[in-house]
Amino acid sequence: MDDPYQNNINQQGETYPTYGGGEYTYPYQADYPPQEEEDAASDVTEGHDEDEQMYEGEYQGIPHPDEIKEARRAARREARMKARMAAEVEEETLPEQYESIMEDCGHGRFQWTLFTVLGLSLMADGVECFVVSFALPSAEKDMCLSNADKGMLGLIVYVGMMIGAVLWGSLADKLGRRQCLLYALAINCIFSFLSCFAQGYGIFIFLRLCSGIGIGGSVPIVYTYFAEFLQMDKRGEHLSWLCLFWMLGGLYASFTAWGIIPHYGWGFSMGTEFQFHSWRVFVLVCFLPSVAALAGLVFMPESPRFLLETARHDEAWMILKQVHDTNWRAKGEPERVFHVKIIETSNAVIVSFVLQKVMKNMLSLAAPDIRLHGLFIAIVWFTMAFSYYGLGAWFPDQIKYLQFEEYESNVKIFHREKVERFHFNFTLQNQVHKEGQYIHDRFINIEIRNVKFEESLFENCYFEDIRSTDTFFENCTLKNTVFYNTDLWEDSKFINCKLENTTFLHPKKGCHLNFQEENDILIYLVSFLGSLSVLPGNILACLLMDKIGRLKIIGGSMLGSAGCTFFVFLCFSQWAVVLFHCLFFAASAAAWNGIEVITVELYPASKRATAFGVLNGTCKLAAIISTFTFGKFIGITKIIPIILSLSALVCGGLLAFKLPETREVILQ
Repeated sequence: MDDPYQNNINQQGETYPTYGGGEYTYPYQADYPPQEEEDAASDVTEGHDEDEQMYEGEYQGIPHPDEIKEARRAARREARMKARMAAEVEEETLPEQYESIMEDCGHGRFQWTLFTVLGLSLMADGVECFVVSFALPSAEKDMCLSNADKGMLGLIVYVGMMIGAVLWGSLADKLGRRQCLLYALAINCIFSFLSCFAQGYGIFIFLRLCSGIGIGGSVPIVYTYFAEFLQMDKRGEHLSWLCLFWMLGGLYASFTAWGIIPHYGWGFSMGTEFQFHSWRVFVLVCFLPSVAALAGLVFMPESPRFLLETARHDEAWMILKQVHDTNWRAKGEPERVFHVKIIETSNAVIVSFVLQKVMKNMLSLAAPDIRLHGLFIAIVWFTMAFSYYGLGAWFPDQIKYLQFEEYESNVKIFHREKVERFHFNFTLQNQVHKEGQYIHDRFINIEIRNVKFEESLFENCYFEDIRSTDTFFENCTLKNTVFYNTDLWEDSKFINCKLENTTFLHPKKGCHLNFQEENDILIYLVSFLGSLSVLPGNILACLLMDKIGRLKIIGGSMLGSAGCTFFVFLCFSQWAVVLFHCLFFAASAAAWNGIEVITVELYPASKRATAFGVLNGTCKLAAIISTFTFGKFIGITKIIPIILSLSALVCGGLLAFKLPETREVILQ
């Protein structure tokens, strides 16, 4: 039973002696003998006011409920604080952790296999840049293209590639590198194949646009994808070696064009409505690298760095183990164990609204911490592409113009000739006939190239099975003349002519290429040499990228290219243009390698493909502007294209030195 004696203590600290318990208390004598300390502590719990009453179970060591609640709150606060600190630490250490894992996996068979597959994707991109320009001289005759149509067809590929670069680059940060590259290559394969059979200009240009949209995703995804399987000390060199495949694409396209297109008979026809000539065979052959890349990519895994960014830790671990085991088995150490057990990362959330997230990711490229460097690298991309693609299109066009001038200088002029009852069974080429008379003449199964009849008379003549190019009748008189199965059409080949009793029977439909273009063959050779000249610059960049740094490679190469551009002022012959065309490509190759490597290293994993896609889209925009602009000055002046290219290269080369050096930076 509790002790009935208690001490009541007021707020002022004064002690009043009491007796009894419960509701009633009585004073007791002050000289009552003092209680033991333990008993006093127990007695104090009885008869207390509510505010002053101590918890009854305290003496038994049981905490008060309020204390329990407070302790729980404190524990939750501490847990949240630790979680925040852990997240900050993880954000700082994930790149280092991933770099350590890649070093443990080593560099070997897996990376070289992926290198080959992704290289084929780059090769397909390089082919796409050349295929239309090589096929155009033949396609324009097959489809009767005007100059405006030819210009649009040349630019439409770059428009598609610009759209594709931005689209697929952005999606690759949300859907995955491998998955988006598979989609992009599949689209390119499908529409490239269909374009081989398109007979009309409208459907052909649409299919090439879609093909460009597909292959446009190749460059931004390939470099991002491959970089995430490389350790820091291997990254610059091996990304530079990867650039060689783009050069191989140019070589492949020019070599196959040279070997296939001049053989006009390599095809078939189904009447005059459906024709499959040699240039279509060339287009068909050019989609093979994309097919090979697509087939190889099916067996490649997703980037583990992307999987970690999207909280798919188990999949990332399995792929990293696959990389580790593949490499060490190939090196003869199959017993080597993959020691990584758990990869600690923050739990990212995959948002279902992909397009919304893509737009948000693109806008995030303007964040304050990367805005300035992003602007600098965008200017470098633009200036380099403006000069490279502009001059790349200008050099062949300039050669063609010089050829045309030489051709025109050798034109044969016939004045007031009179030919009667003659059978023309040989080719007429590069001639002008003025005020001639042709009476009872027969023109059968011949080719007429670049021939013009002015103010001439044709009377009782017969034309059969004629194939013509750039041939016109101007201010002529035709009497009792028959045209049978020819492409000399009444509405387009006869200008201000007087036709009396003249008949056009079974005219050929469509335009036809029925002879070999020697000038086009030279253009294929020039493009082949230009692509081959990139090799020394690529090799030099590969060897020096990790030794002298990215900035010196980019700046030095762009300034060297500017020097080559300056000496184009001294080119007055075809072979002088060819020489500086090759020198320019050789000097600029290293700059492209450096630009692509530093772009991969400058941005974090969550924005890397998006940034690369936007910058590659900027590159294609510059290509569209420069090729259109430079083409307007062909035959007028070469000063403006050279000055524009020179200025762009110097500005871009100097600005490149303002970028941060990323040679020894771990991928963020």
